[in-house]
This record gives sequence, C-alpha cells and structure tokens, in this order.
Amino acid sequence: MSYSFNIIVAVDSQFGIGKSGLLPWHLKGDLKYFKERTSHVDTMGKKNMVAMGRKTWESIPQEFRPLSGRLNVVLSINPRLSLPDGVLRCENLQQVMDQATVLKDDIESVFIIGGATVYKEAILMAECRRLYITHILRKFECDSSFPKIPPYFKKNIQSDITKEGEVAYYFAEYERLNP
Repeated sequence: MSYSFNIIVAVDSQFGIGKSGLLPWHLKGDLKYFKERTSHVDTMGKKNMVAMGRKTWESIPQEFRPLSGRLNVVLSINPRLSLPDGVLRCENLQQVMDQATVLKDDIESVFIIGGATVYKEAILMAECRRLYITHILRKFECDSSFPKIPPYFKKNIQSDITKEGEVAYYFAEYERLNP
C-alpha cells in the first residue's frame, strides 16, 4: 500500500507563491491555517509529516525550524546536507511515500508544503489526494508559481473571504476525483 498525501499552498491571483525564496506576503490568518491544518491529527500519539524542498526548508526562519509537532522531511539529493536531529532527508517524493509507509504507525497524514519544483511533480502523482489552497485575491511580484490545477481536482469547500489590511483571501479544498 502506498501512502497518499495532500498539498498545502498559498497562491496569489496569478498562482504566484514566492519571490527570492520568501513569501511575498505576511498573512497571520494563513499562517494559522497552515499550522492548524498540518498539525491536526485525529489519532492520539500520531503526528503529520511535512515534506518540502531544500529551498523551502531554508526559507523557514531558523527559530521555527523544524516545524514543531510535525515530522519534517527535506527533499535533497545532497547526502551531506546538514539537518537537525529528527529531520529526515529524502531524495525524491517516492522516498517520502516510502518513509511514510515505514512510519505508518506514527504518521497520520502527509503534506507537501513546497516549493514550486516539488509542487509541480507532486500534483501529477496519483497519491496526491487533496489540495488545501489559500487564494489571495491580489497579484504580488513573484518569481515562482504553483502549477495549473489539473481538471481531475474538484473544489469541494470554500471559506468566506477574510481581509487582513488591504489583502483579501479565502481557503479552498480540492479533492481528487476517482483516485
């Protein structure tokens, strides 16, 4: 049995996700949603896995690395990449799925949290079951973007629009049809 996973991302109106390795916005509500969604488990004693590319790992402020309460996995082909104790390194998404399978007694859900290259590969994989997308209703200057959502994902939940300062956004969940 192969593990399934979810993608979580915030995108601007043009599906931009980052600029120079950082988020081009700071939305407290989105950060709270990200933490709650990737941390929440239904089974006591389990935790969720968050998998990210090396650049995404390095973009997280040092005081927040690793992301607490979750098993952090960094995708890198560099075997000498220095990571803190308890943070796993995998060379590709298949290794992430293999690790999740090995750790199935400890892991409840797997979330892919970036960046652009990882999202582009992950969204096409059959194991990708859900997309949790924060849609920011404004264009930002971005140099990396989220791929086009394939037609086999259907939006099944959408929140009300929230406003923080001048920025409006909403949360949406997409589910893969006929996995």
